[in-house]
Amino acid sequence: MRQERNNIFEGIDWMLILLYALLVGFGWMNIYASSSTDDTREIFDFSTKYGKQFIFICCSIPVIILVLFFNSKFYEQFSSVLYIFSLILLAGVLIFGRKINGARSWYNFGGIGLQPSEFAKVFTALALAKLMSDRQYDLKLIKNQVKTFVVIFLPAFFIALQPDMGSVLIYFAFFFVLNREGLNLAYLIFGALSIILFIFTIYFGANSILLICLLIITLAIIYGVYKNKHFIRFNALKIVCLYLFTSIYIFGIGYTYDNILGPHQKDRFDILLGKTKDLKNKGYNTYQSELTISSGGFFGKGFLQGDRTQGKFVPEQETDYIYSTVGEEWGFLGSSLVIILFMLLLYRIIYLSEIQTNKFGRIYGYGIASIIFFHLIVNIGMVIGLLPTIGIPLPFFSYGGSSLWGFTLLLFIFIRLDAHKKYDW
Repeated sequence: MRQERNNIFEGIDWMLILLYALLVGFGWMNIYASSSTDDTREIFDFSTKYGKQFIFICCSIPVIILVLFFNSKFYEQFSSVLYIFSLILLAGVLIFGRKINGARSWYNFGGIGLQPSEFAKVFTALALAKLMSDRQYDLKLIKNQVKTFVVIFLPAFFIALQPDMGSVLIYFAFFFVLNREGLNLAYLIFGALSIILFIFTIYFGANSILLICLLIITLAIIYGVYKNKHFIRFNALKIVCLYLFTSIYIFGIGYTYDNILGPHQKDRFDILLGKTKDLKNKGYNTYQSELTISSGGFFGKGFLQGDRTQGKFVPEQETDYIYSTVGEEWGFLGSSLVIILFMLLLYRIIYLSEIQTNKFGRIYGYGIASIIFFHLIVNIGMVIGLLPTIGIPLPFFSYGGSSLWGFTLLLFIFIRLDAHKKYDW
């Protein structure tokens, strides 16, 4: 094995860096458009959100240099330490954090807020890669599956206590990584069925869905026994467990929806599923976002020419709804370009992951690709009204230092790991 040289830029993938720069730069332009007014157009006005985002971008440069400075083996050797450190931060924010919009998710350091959940995703991806990269690690073994699920969902547990359910959902993206590394496809099918049951239970009610599910299970068992199907190998204990699990899951959804979810969270699901319509109050944000995007047409209205964006029709447009600014000012062409840039980024990450010379780099690469992909799908789906509003930022676009630095760490650690592969011979 050849030793790594002192030049921290040697071997790094400049295509990923170019895509990163394009996304961050275009993101800042849209934050500028959505947070500025005719009276505040000065670029270096650091009292504005676009001014603060400019500072966050500048601060990302030393973060990048620091990430590239460390030897690639550092991230593998200290992944467990970083993971434990992230758990401590997540636990600490429940006690010392600042409460914003009903969630205690932020540390406040002299007016600067840091959201530890944005960095926990990075360290969870590292810890997962470290755990699964062991040559003796067989993901088909139940005990190893349990270890894997604990590593993934322990941070999600602390985040759920804040509560920040949008960030919790991100951890399900790691199932794409597990599937790539040999986890039975049945887990993904099971997850998809769970989501379908979740939606149906909210829409039709727990009692109706439970009755239908138990009836389907009973008919399937009768059919299997009558036709002597070998793919159905149920014994009495498994049948009882299946009935019991289905009942607990469906009633658990109903109880959570009725007694645990806040009114604003229930409203989002009700509006999305068409149970209620309230375009002036509960569904105002999404409705205005849809109107703003559609008003851009094919070519868009032009930079700083979006009357709905300039009129501040969409609340929090520079954060969760930043894509609506793209839709209005840059139109279908600009919106498509953003998606294309993200797809190129994801393709490049997956391609480089597959040619890694060690398992750790490959697993981590798939981890960051899954996280970015999940953020992209959920955020855009939320903005165009296909998914409920759950507060997931658009990577490299949405306003916020924690989000930008978290995704910067996520990507550039992989760039550092990828640069290492030329020395693995």
